[in-house]
Amino acid sequence: MAVENTLKPNAATEEAKPNSVEHPIDRYNEEGDDGEEGEIVDEPGSKSAVPESHPLEHSWTFWFDNPSVKSKQTTWGSSLRSVFTFSNVEEFWSLYNNMRHPSKLANGADFYCFKHNIEPKWEDPICANGGKWTMNFSREKADKSWLYTLLALIGEQFDHGDEICGAVVNVRGKQERISIWTRNASNEAAQVSIGRQWKEFLDYNSSIGFIIHEDAKKLDRSAKSAYTA
Repeated sequence: MAVENTLKPNAATEEAKPNSVEHPIDRYNEEGDDGEEGEIVDEPGSKSAVPESHPLEHSWTFWFDNPSVKSKQTTWGSSLRSVFTFSNVEEFWSLYNNMRHPSKLANGADFYCFKHNIEPKWEDPICANGGKWTMNFSREKADKSWLYTLLALIGEQFDHGDEICGAVVNVRGKQERISIWTRNASNEAAQVSIGRQWKEFLDYNSSIGFIIHEDAKKLDRSAKSAYTA
């Protein structure tokens, strides 16, 4: 993937403590570590080092729904909070290397990455007529798939990337779910293409289904898949 090849993650990053659920990126440091890949090293006689930046086609925002707060909310979505917005590869890795991965999030947590200015809610005008593809994983088995999903999104790897709103990982009981939200459920060709490509990127062999948001609102868990891949 383009983003993955541009700048690799920091493998030496310390794992976050699993018991704290207040914030998924509570160890973020704006200055970052010295000597990161992607930086231009000072040449002799140069005045200063100028970091090399790799802009993304879109800016993206991380959102977090804290389970301890969500349980007390009176209106769905009132506990949802934007965390950080990033617009280049270096900002993404600075965040990712200091955030809690799905396996370290508490049960009930929802962690989103959506295009900037799109809220991860059915009521958002851009999401309202869309739906979502979903993959299921055993608890603590979704970390790598979550990363590869993020890389595919921000690296614009999908043929119908304009149809994509963002992605979410839901931590529930004995499983973790990753979903990709799209904007136009009636565009069957685009939705099926997204589902098939996503499976290819993650080497996911099981069948996945696409649920239309309107169906989910009306039927909840009884909603049937409109498309499969």
